[in-house]
Amino acid sequence: MKRVLTYVMIILTIILFFGEMNALAEEKKTTIKDSELYARSAVLMDADSGRILYGKDADTVLPMASTTKIMTCILALENGSLENLVEVSKYASTMPDVQLNIKEGEFYYLKDLLHSLMLESHNDSAVAIAEHIGGSVEGFAEMMNNKAIEIGCQNTTFITPNGLDAEKEITAADGSIQKIVHSTTATDLAKIMSYCIKRSPQKDLFLQITRTPSYTFSNYIKNEQGEVISGGRSFSCNNHNAFLHMMDGALSGKTGFTGDAGYCYVGALERDERTFVVALLACGWPNNKNYKWSDTKKLMEYGLTNYQKIDLAAQNINEEWLSDILVENAKTENFFENFNVEVYLREQQGAPTILMKEGEEVDIFCNVEKKLIAPVENNQIVGKIQYKIDDEIYWEREICTKQGAKEKDFQWYLKGVFEEFF
Repeated sequence: MKRVLTYVMIILTIILFFGEMNALAEEKKTTIKDSELYARSAVLMDADSGRILYGKDADTVLPMASTTKIMTCILALENGSLENLVEVSKYASTMPDVQLNIKEGEFYYLKDLLHSLMLESHNDSAVAIAEHIGGSVEGFAEMMNNKAIEIGCQNTTFITPNGLDAEKEITAADGSIQKIVHSTTATDLAKIMSYCIKRSPQKDLFLQITRTPSYTFSNYIKNEQGEVISGGRSFSCNNHNAFLHMMDGALSGKTGFTGDAGYCYVGALERDERTFVVALLACGWPNNKNYKWSDTKKLMEYGLTNYQKIDLAAQNINEEWLSDILVENAKTENFFENFNVEVYLREQQGAPTILMKEGEEVDIFCNVEKKLIAPVENNQIVGKIQYKIDDEIYWEREICTKQGAKEKDFQWYLKGVFEEFF
């Protein structure tokens, strides 16, 4: 009997042990802790909505190294032609490693330099592209910063097109001299990548270039007659984005490293109509170049496991929000009659979907007029319905009038009095 009890206790202990292990495994699937990541700053973003699904020091301003080049690439695609010939300046030819070793006076097709930029991360190609598109590195940096603002970045400063550590002094509005550094945040970097793969008019070309496994091209020179001819040099580029082969659905990405920035990475994955972007800054220094792949995979798996698409338009709303609205001072058929205007919820194209985790809720708020004063226009906006998650608005819908209402005038009063009393 004693032996039987011992066996029972052993079995119960084993059951409890594996139960706890399963519980921990389940917890690990549904949560992620900052301490589990090597990166000093990290973001997992829903590329379609821009919602941050996970952030670790997400808005800390840090150098971003060659992840800069996704902005260089998308600006070149949007403002240049792939078949344009780019002339190499002396300045571009002096860029440090990593470099294509282009020479002053040579010519390259823009499409060839873009492959050099994104597959091998050549710093000299970046400068040649910048000077071609922006007229100068400074002019191109201004384009980069303007584009960053357009995308919605709030803490990004571009100085170089290649991401080499850089700083400069500027004169502030109050006349003081301030130092700015080439830098971004994980949030802003994820926004830029989301724009490149989702919203840019050149998103397909961006994906095509960044997904190319290998690419070969040649240089060109001018002969004595001024004709552009083959220069006799050939180049081969190979894609160094290892993430493309790590996970099913890997879309795009860009690595980076400098002494100040450490290892950085921004990458995108698409699976089951869900698109995730991971941005990592300061993800280790030599000899820890593989930390970025570990963090990227961990964040992507967390997103895939926990987040599903929710159609905001399918969320139920309070029908009372669409009740008729009293219009004061409105013309009516009868003298003592009130006028109520009907309203409707305006249809909008492309109702957003958003990635949400089990247990999260969409909070729906309505702000609609309780009464109106004539005149009222047909299709006049009288209210809005807001869809919020964690106090951030992701969608707004307009409540509009189905018909108009004219204001009472002297003739209306005269007519009403006559009909009522005579």
